[in-house]
Amino acid sequence: MNGRNLHIAIAGAGPAGLAAALYLQRDGHRVTVFERFAEPRPVGSGLIVQPTGLTVLEDLGLLGEISTLGSRIDRLHGTDAKSGRTVLDVRYDARPGGRFGIAVHRAALFGTLYRAARRAGIEIITDVELEAVEPGEQPRLLDAAGRGLGSFDLVVDATGSRSKLRRSAGLEGEPKPLAYGAFWASLDWCGEGFDENALTQRYRRASVMIGVLPIGRAEPDGRKMAAFFWSLKPAESERVQAQGLAAWKAEVARLWPECQAYLDQIEDFDQLTLARYGHHTLAQPAARGFAVIGDAAHSTSPQLGQGANMALLDAAALAHALRQAGDMDAALAFYVRARRWHVRLFQALSLAFTPFYQSDLLLLPLLRDRLVATVARIPPAPQLLASIVAGTLIDPFGPAGLKETDWMNSGEERAVRIPA
Repeated sequence: MNGRNLHIAIAGAGPAGLAAALYLQRDGHRVTVFERFAEPRPVGSGLIVQPTGLTVLEDLGLLGEISTLGSRIDRLHGTDAKSGRTVLDVRYDARPGGRFGIAVHRAALFGTLYRAARRAGIEIITDVELEAVEPGEQPRLLDAAGRGLGSFDLVVDATGSRSKLRRSAGLEGEPKPLAYGAFWASLDWCGEGFDENALTQRYRRASVMIGVLPIGRAEPDGRKMAAFFWSLKPAESERVQAQGLAAWKAEVARLWPECQAYLDQIEDFDQLTLARYGHHTLAQPAARGFAVIGDAAHSTSPQLGQGANMALLDAAALAHALRQAGDMDAALAFYVRARRWHVRLFQALSLAFTPFYQSDLLLLPLLRDRLVATVARIPPAPQLLASIVAGTLIDPFGPAGLKETDWMNSGEERAVRIPA
């Protein structure tokens, strides 16, 4: 913005907020991050950082660090639990260019960004419960007691899908709860019968989905781990727990016997985290002096694995907009335009794919297993699926001021090699 250094408040020290802080601090702005926890920490188990998110991390100088922690993913593969028929087979190499994903524990992604923020000297104020924002030329943040936390040139909302700030600013878009969620656990990696470079899943119609995702290490000296998940309706979690852990484990083992090595590590339901999902997309993720990024701007089911990647792209796009525009109003309009079509497309795709894998419907999973799985092997379907999973069906890079990583010439040289 014509060389002007801004004072920017970022609410939320998750991947979106920390990435935005790194970009904005690098551009010469004064950044203050507010976090509600006394000690910033990640929430959740595992995720796949797609080529979109990896490009952002490379742009921030963090690709090598996240690569040594995570597990390279080349394929997403799922079969019907009863027949063994392949239902899903997406390979990144269906398209030329050498793309891949890196599966990580959320603690690894958080730790990589948080350590970078600390190295950069970014101010992080913890144990602050933010209640509202007052948009305007000099927007203000208010805490839970109604106290003002100063005025800023820009407030960035990265507080997640249940954002109070978004609501206080009058931006419409409360999440609509989705019927299905999942039990998640982070367990020791057990390689026998599992591909260390693939997300592997088993399905029983669309009502049960079991998955194993190798996620590398949470810390450089940590043990190798896997994210294990079982889909279910959150409303049924109490019934499942009332029936007992042994009954649940027996059901999982019946559908996927190879999972026994993971089930043996689960001794209590307290080891499982119940994830609930909702869907919303802000039509206008900005107000005067106020920008919304990450899940606060758009959240959905994890079927396409785009959540953290979209958040990282938001952070890059917002920083790019501030560099390009002459004033704050123009910058926020630039940001909204830059992310509009990519966000809307992938939100729509996530919503469309979800009933095929998490629903009570009978016809859609039948079509998935018999028709869609067959068509998906016929070009150009494999190429389209690879682009959807990679997050690159339309260009997300140019509008965010990025150039996609040259995967063919950067992988091994940039330490995208998983330690044994």
